[in-house]
Amino acid sequence: MAKAHEPTVAKVIELIGSSPKSFDDAIANAVKEAAKTVRNVKGVYVQDLDGKVEGNKIVEYRAIVKVTFVVEREG
Repeated sequence: MAKAHEPTVAKVIELIGSSPKSFDDAIANAVKEAAKTVRNVKGVYVQDLDGKVEGNKIVEYRAIVKVTFVVEREG
């Protein structure tokens, strides 16, 4: 973790989360999956929402999100 006198650097990655349940679940899935390979996740920005429709019913909710995490320093 950065000390008080060291600058903090953050990185942003773009992901698409999906869910058969809801937009909220699609967003949560994207963050959950990101956290499996990225440490120090600090925020999520929802860029866009869309869905897949079959037979007049939404069958998949999708969220394009930007996940922000703090870059760790060695030493």
